[in-house]
Amino acid sequence: MLDIQGKPCNSLEIKQALIPHLGKTVKIKYNLGRNKYETYEAKIIKIYNCVFLVKLQNNIVKSFSFADIITKIIKIYE
Repeated sequence: MLDIQGKPCNSLEIKQALIPHLGKTVKIKYNLGRNKYETYEAKIIKIYNCVFLVKLQNNIVKSFSFADIITKIIKIYE
């Protein structure tokens, strides 16, 4: 899991934690609410100031915001 989980952070710290994973395949657990989750095996392809893009195994590109990580809507595992 990214080392930013469980402590207060800002977008710069999240970006710095994501940079080593750029171009690598990670596992993303996305909380849909009401005990529903989606899990993706995806490659982080681009990191912007407040969002990052991932490419799923079926070549679909999804975007997530850094706020999703802060609010624990998504969790990223190596």
